[in-house]
Amino acid sequence: MLIEDIYQRFDRIGCLTFATIDGDYPETRIAHLFAWDEEGLYFRTMTIKPFYKQLKETEKLSICGMSASPHVEIGKDGLPNFEPGYTIKATGAVKEISFEELKKKASTKPIFELGVKDTIKYPDTVTFCIYSFKGDYYNYDYDCTSRDHKIIREHFNFGNFPDRFKGLKINSKTCIKCGECELICQSINFKAVYQTKEGYAIDVDKCDVCGSCSKICPVNAIESYC
Repeated sequence: MLIEDIYQRFDRIGCLTFATIDGDYPETRIAHLFAWDEEGLYFRTMTIKPFYKQLKETEKLSICGMSASPHVEIGKDGLPNFEPGYTIKATGAVKEISFEELKKKASTKPIFELGVKDTIKYPDTVTFCIYSFKGDYYNYDYDCTSRDHKIIREHFNFGNFPDRFKGLKINSKTCIKCGECELICQSINFKAVYQTKEGYAIDVDKCDVCGSCSKICPVNAIESYC
């Protein structure tokens, strides 16, 4: 996924949750991204805020948001109904951008002008860039109104952020090819498990990591990577 695509998906949401580390506990607040370029994604805060202190001390940040109706209705079957939508998150490293650098960016890319104007109006304002990060885009349609499976997941990595696989895999050496995992995944419309020459595998772009296949496997061939 290109950096512009990542920004646009965050920007369509608008208000996002920004999480930092404060000592032994996480802290969150609502903020937004205001610009992007080939160096990363940009946001603002003030030096007097705890947010600024936490960013400078740890240089770490996690952002997430949800584009969907905030209302959840309970259906006649007693289960929640969710309108189709998506979530997106990014976790990575941040750095402060000087006002001079911000003005230079604004001279060639108008999207940065908002940051310049805001800093002039509020002189304590500073700009940060999340320049190296990993993330996930999670598009869901639980009632399958537009497709025959519930989710489409896309993992992205920007700036060579250290990353590793998270999710479920089927151990081909342990698998006895009974097909129970595929049957249960098909029955709940994730349709992430499919047959291969070696047995069965999991399509991570459709997997919700719900654990249903793991629970039903008679030989514990499905391994979780957290």
